[in-house]
Amino acid sequence: MTHRRHRPSRNWGARLHETTWSGMRAVVLENELLRVTVLVDKGGDVVEFCHKRHDTDFVWLAPEGVRAPRDVAGGAADDVAAFHDHYEGGWQEALPNGGAPSTYRGAALAQHGEVAGLPWDCDIATDDPGEVAVRLEVRARRMPLRVVKTFRLVSGSAELLIDEELTNESGVPLDVMWGHHIVFGAPFLRPGHRVVLPEGVEVIPHGTAIHPDGRRVRAGGPYAWPVVPAAGGGSVDLSVVPGHGEPSEIVYLTGFATGAYDVVDPATGRGLGVRWDASVLPYLWMWQELGASRDYPWWGRAFVLGLEPFAGYPTGGLAEAAANGSALALGPGETRALWLRAQVIDEEP
Repeated sequence: MTHRRHRPSRNWGARLHETTWSGMRAVVLENELLRVTVLVDKGGDVVEFCHKRHDTDFVWLAPEGVRAPRDVAGGAADDVAAFHDHYEGGWQEALPNGGAPSTYRGAALAQHGEVAGLPWDCDIATDDPGEVAVRLEVRARRMPLRVVKTFRLVSGSAELLIDEELTNESGVPLDVMWGHHIVFGAPFLRPGHRVVLPEGVEVIPHGTAIHPDGRRVRAGGPYAWPVVPAAGGGSVDLSVVPGHGEPSEIVYLTGFATGAYDVVDPATGRGLGVRWDASVLPYLWMWQELGASRDYPWWGRAFVLGLEPFAGYPTGGLAEAAANGSALALGPGETRALWLRAQVIDEEP
């Protein structure tokens, strides 16, 4: 990590800490209300988003914990396991591939692409009591892509601000899938929590069931959010987090005039709101793994809800998204900017 020599320490206001987690470089952005930890050496993953007032962390951490990609050994070669072998939960950048392994113009891309498993360069951009910011940068290996991402916290605000630039460093046009793999789980997420979306959103179910015992949502669509036809008759309200053991499901949400969602505990009114530039990431993947998958990779131990802003769908990978026209098109040398915000919802005065 690049930083100013003899940078003065500070334990008040907005502040930064450089540390290690499981042997990997990490940086902590902190203010009076939030503590956010970013894994610099693994994808720029957010592995902590803790609201101090109630000691609530909105990041789900997998049972296996945080594991450095370099420490994974002994498994058979597998383009799905390339992601899962060191998936700690957290919030990842998915680029240039979303979902299953895919081959695009001769480039073999593993599950969720390249950058989530790479170390990023990191510079301290701002460090004063009113505001702190770190700037991360990475280049993909199999496609000529460069990402610059800035994380920012302002004193007194329970909101993380993320601003990015994605550049095609080649002289040829490219298609990419670009997404934020944001997943909620324990200790925050419980059955009955609500997902709040803007009006006008439509639901596109994945074409086939992702669980061998069936699915909750009937194939077809698009359907109006949130009440949709159920696979076995009747209807399903997708705005309510189901109970443990319900079948796994993935649907794609579209029609966002403004990229926005809230995940809220109706008993307390507390939750997290995410806002993003829907002109760049026009889809929201809604993935539910509720403990029904008892084989690899979950072994019945995951109760999670993914709400993932994305350019491109479905979860079949980049070649499929490029073919259906939903991938993000980048011209030769083109740079696209993206902003994303995550803010704590707390109704207490």
